[in-house]
Amino acid sequence: MLYPTTDELLKKVDSRYTLVVMVSKRARQLLEGAEPLVNAKGKKVLSLAVQEIADGEVTYTRPSEEELEEKLGCEEV
Repeated sequence: MLYPTTDELLKKVDSRYTLVVMVSKRARQLLEGAEPLVNAKGKKVLSLAVQEIADGEVTYTRPSEEELEEKLGCEEV
């Protein structure tokens, strides 16, 4: 069995899509030289990213509607 399981990972996020984006963004950061937040011995960047999310080392916050409006410069999102 693979660890962490997909079910365990989905408990950390609100959707599969969020999980995919988190893993891909973190893996890219690791490829670009970011320091791993978990034991990195012999692991690929994708495995490291998944492990970091499973361990709670990497999290996300969803921006509020006000933050989105401010960033996008519009009145309705």
